[in-house]
Formats: sequence, C-alpha cells, structure tokens
Amino acid sequence: IKTMSALGVYAASAITAVTVQNTQGVQAIQAIEPEIVAGQIKAVMDDIQPNTVKIGMVNDKATIQTIADTLKLYPGTTLVVDPVMVSTSGSMLMQQDALDVFCRQLLPMANLLTPNIPEASVLSHTSIQTADDMDQAALRILSLGCEAVLIKGGHLEGDRKIDKLYLADGGTEVYEHATIETRNTHGTGCTLSSAIASFLARGLDMCQAIEAGKDVEIGKGHGPVDHFFNPEKLKIW
Repeated sequence: IKTMSALGVYAASAITAVTVQNTQGVQAIQAIEPEIVAGQIKAVMDDIQPNTVKIGMVNDKATIQTIADTLKLYPGTTLVVDPVMVSTSGSMLMQQDALDVFCRQLLPMANLLTPNIPEASVLSHTSIQTADDMDQAALRILSLGCEAVLIKGGHLEGDRKIDKLYLADGGTEVYEHATIETRNTHGTGCTLSSAIASFLARGLDMCQAIEAGKDVEIGKGHGPVDHFFNPEKLKIW
C-alpha cells in the first residue's frame, strides 16, 4: 500500500493472512477464513473496480483456490502475482501442500509472475546458479500458463544483479544494475511487484512498468526500503 500510494495510485486490499513478524523474522501466521477473503475481494472489485490486481503472500491451498475462483468472476483485470514462499529472514510463508494448487489454479491466470531465484527454482524444479540457468527455469514456468515471468536475480553472486523478463511469445528483456550493499531488504520483492502493478495501472506497458519500477535504519534485522522518498501525485481517473 505504501508503494502504490507513493506511485500515485489508490490501493485497496484484501487481507489473506495476519503475520506476527518484525525485521528479524516471522513468528506466526494466521490465515483468514476463505469466505472472508472472497468477500473482501468482491467488495473491492464491485465498488472500487481496480484495473490491476497484485497478489502477494498466500499461505494455504484453500485461500489460493478461493482467490482464483473469485477473480475468475472479473475477467479482463491485469494480474501481477508475486509467489511469496520464503521471507527475507528465511521463514516459510506458503504451506507445502499449497504449491500444487498455486501452480494449477493461480499461476496460469497471471499476466506477470515475479519470482526470486529460490522461488523460481521451486516452481521450475531446477537449480539456478547462473543467469543462464534462469533461461531454462523461465521456459518451464511459462509452460505452466502465465503470460510473462520476471525472474529476479538478487540471490546470485557478483557485483552486478540481473533481472530477466521472459514473455510467452518468446520476447525477453534484461534489467541490470550494480549490486547495492545494504541490509534494508525487507519487503523488496513485495515493493517491486507493487510498483510494477502501479505502473501497469497508470497505463505503461509491461516492459515500461518493470523498468520504471538505501539505507534507512529501521529495526535490528532486514530493514524496509524508503517508499516515500519521492512520491507521485495521486492520479485520478
């Protein structure tokens, strides 16, 4: 919500789970009842009518199935899915038996999937050690039905980081940047996917939205990024 607000779009949420966490880790997760999740989604979609939806952490298979079933009632909505499976601090955020439902029901609906290296490895059943390994992983993920996948290379070693966008039509884009030494990595993946969704909502195409999308000392662990360093004015349609 902070990211989307900073980028000038209005964010409305549907809470799928409540976590007990701070910058040092996740201590507990409490899933919201599926019917309440469905009700939240319908309330937002029927009233606010967003043109873009971003999905973050989904913890269990019942919630994933509910999200997929409910969003199918609203065709034409751009869907960005961030397959959050493991937190920055190493805590598991998706139950093991939920992965199959995620791959069969939610992933094929995605206009864009934004996995990091560990998540892409799980989804593709491959080991990713280099940027070239990302290519094979992406082909396997695209075969599951999503329109595009952005594999984030932040976990790879080296003084430069490479993110690679793969489109179902065979197109690719590479986004490269010097490695930034910082411990403020809490929520970076969520921030990126939210930023992409925001720019898509503002009318940019996929490549433009991705391209458009240090050091705040907060907490004792993996600190958050500074979302409001240069906010955009709210865009009213």
